Amino acid sequence: MSGPATRSDVTGTQSAPLRDDQIERSRAIQRRTGTTFYFATKFLPKRVREETHVLYAFFRLADEIVDDVEAVGRPAAEKHAALDAFRAEALGEAEPTDPVIDAFREVKAAHDIPNREVDAFCDAMAADVSKHRYADVTELREYMRGSAAAVGAMMTAIMEPEDRQRALPHATALGEAFQLTNFLRDVREDVVDRDRIYIPLRTLERHGVDADQVAALEGGAGLAAAIREELYRTERFYRHGVAGIETLPRDCQFPVLLAAVLYADYHRVIRAQDFDVLSSPPELTRRRTLSLFLRTRLRWQFDRDPVSVFDAVSPVTMHDPDDVGPSGEPLRIATPE
Repeated sequence: MSGPATRSDVTGTQSAPLRDDQIERSRAIQRRTGTTFYFATKFLPKRVREETHVLYAFFRLADEIVDDVEAVGRPAAEKHAALDAFRAEALGEAEPTDPVIDAFREVKAAHDIPNREVDAFCDAMAADVSKHRYADVTELREYMRGSAAAVGAMMTAIMEPEDRQRALPHATALGEAFQLTNFLRDVREDVVDRDRIYIPLRTLERHGVDADQVAALEGGAGLAAAIREELYRTERFYRHGVAGIETLPRDCQFPVLLAAVLYADYHRVIRAQDFDVLSSPPELTRRRTLSLFLRTRLRWQFDRDPVSVFDAVSPVTMHDPDDVGPSGEPLRIATPE
């Protein structure tokens, strides 16, 4: 195995390298639990790839406190206590009990990741302990500030773009796009395993569906229409996120673009199933994943514009008819609502 990467902090001084045990445990967790993103992570430069393993594993450890098989039936108070301890370790207020948390603290310090991003993430995990429904888009986005936008902010930090403030809104939008796709893909799993529904209740109501129907796994035209609406809303986040990939370092652009292509392809599957996400959960086969990689890579060889490559390979068009300027001209960047 090659030696661990050496990282630099925002002032350009060198920080201690990650240890092999930290990297291996983090990589194993990501490989086991995040197949789609793990595939894209392979193509990141080593200086970012190993730290991405650490971030993903850190996020997963928190998620497992709430949703792991062993957590089923555990009292909410115990889960909250475990999350409080996890937060304290992540922020350096207590000694780390896992190599992943130890590694996360090093990454956080090296890239000046603010405490507020860690707090926002942990707050979202705490919400998952007892909150199972979201009234509207606004309430869901408040949750996603920690569960998705904070993740995008941390990923932006470790990539170290020249203009972090310019890159950040796009990175957080892409993080939200990925999570919204996960919500649509995992409707059945979230209901069966966690009694959780992330489709806003107001969206369901607009189409004559109530949460009890979804909890009973009753589909139909109304739920399909709600899924269609959420799919369209999610694609606005993809447009805004992909439009900012160009702000990232050159050696990070293709892997992030590939991740966007892979996640967005779940939308193709959902449409092919007539928006029925209950009977057969949408999946990407290994063959499809490799095909998308090859098509994206081939396009990238001849066209280094993330927007045009995504538009050519993905089912999500970058120029939606509703995204136009005051004179009817297409907008390159669509800000999600």
